[in-house]
Amino acid sequence: MNTTPDALLASNLQQLPLVAILRGLTPVEAPAIGQALTSAGFVLLEVPLNSPQPLDSIAALCAQHPELLIGAGTVMSATDVRNVHAAGGRLIISPHFDAEVVHEALRLGLACMPGVATPSEAFAALKAGAHALKLFPAEMIAPNVVKALRAVLSASVPLLPVGGIGPDNMGAYKKAGATGFGIGSSLYKPGQSAAQTLALAQHFVHNWRAIA
Repeated sequence: MNTTPDALLASNLQQLPLVAILRGLTPVEAPAIGQALTSAGFVLLEVPLNSPQPLDSIAALCAQHPELLIGAGTVMSATDVRNVHAAGGRLIISPHFDAEVVHEALRLGLACMPGVATPSEAFAALKAGAHALKLFPAEMIAPNVVKALRAVLSASVPLLPVGGIGPDNMGAYKKAGATGFGIGSSLYKPGQSAAQTLALAQHFVHNWRAIA
């Protein structure tokens, strides 16, 4: 694919800037859950690497939806990045900022979204080449903090709060300058059915479009 990782991520964020965090997903469940999410409009899917057989789930989702931006969360090392790339993943998300992780993602042509919680971390991640910033944990980063960060960061930098995000608090973060969100247990819990996932995904999409 000729599309650069930053352009691909920007395009997906424009479609629907909500990242489905599928912690605990198994390879057997992946196709049905992936179909439920994409049916609701999700185009960004993340399988954390501390899930059961995460690389197999990523491979299954990528095979099923090659047009989407699918990858891994809880990426902690350059080796993790290479493993995700080998599985077909194109999105690298971490709970923290590690320059080696960012550099390896860039080397392999993957979209990269490290986790940051302070202005220093944010600017260091951007200097390393990060395409977007995951504001984590959002429980510690209130909307007024997002507003302060947005005042000093370029408007072109995507900011996605993650942690404790639900349909009811998206509006305050969006108003403060959040580009989108990573959504975990309020969207998907291990063992959850595809029907339940679809209903929750539709609810999130409806709420996002109501505030967008």
